[in-house]
Amino acid sequence: MLGAAHPEKAGPLVLVPEVSQHEIRVEQGFTGADLLLYGAILTPEGQPVAGDYDVVVVVEGPPRAVVVREKRQVAGMWINAASSSFRSAPGFYAVASSRPVAGIVDSRTAAIYELGLDWLQLSPIGSIDPARQQRFARGLVDHMQRMGLYHEDPRAVSISHQVLYQARITLPSSVPIGDYTAETFAISKGRVLASGLTRIRVDKQGFARFIADRAEHAGLAYGLCAVALSIAMGWIAGRLFARV
Repeated sequence: MLGAAHPEKAGPLVLVPEVSQHEIRVEQGFTGADLLLYGAILTPEGQPVAGDYDVVVVVEGPPRAVVVREKRQVAGMWINAASSSFRSAPGFYAVASSRPVAGIVDSRTAAIYELGLDWLQLSPIGSIDPARQQRFARGLVDHMQRMGLYHEDPRAVSISHQVLYQARITLPSSVPIGDYTAETFAISKGRVLASGLTRIRVDKQGFARFIADRAEHAGLAYGLCAVALSIAMGWIAGRLFARV
């Protein structure tokens, strides 16, 4: 999680999380992936937990710096006006829970563990007015939601026999490459009883990886090749149309 200090957990319980894919390969024609997150929650003696509890799963990563710009209409044209920078905003963020988070924990606990978009900590750079910061943060979250990179589903986790849980989270085709975390929380009466963490790697493969590596490590050569290829394709297209 982003800079959150976890308070002492009630327990003891044993939470064993797992994920269907620890590595997701982004190749040509990649249309997204479905992650199955599952596991078991037991007492240290291996017995089912007495009483009801809820499960919340948070998939997050990779963090990046983001600049959010506000557009305003001036003389009939839309131009960039004010802006705000965030030091560490997740490139992907999804929350799945057994019921709405607001009914599971209070706002303080939700903020500590970042259980939901309303409590996501985006680490703004510099000191700005809180109202302005909140406006830009809402704008960033709304933009990422429209892109399919931020979302929450309050009914996505199912619990079987008070032992096994599972949830499905969809990664869109535009999901950024990098390291992800999937953190699972077992919660009862507003208290986190146990948590467990698994890691996921999203990486490019094949020709997509080659292009990404060249763009990152040989930017000048990549740019020159791209320009040369565009000119060549334009010249070939011109010659072909000239013969028609």
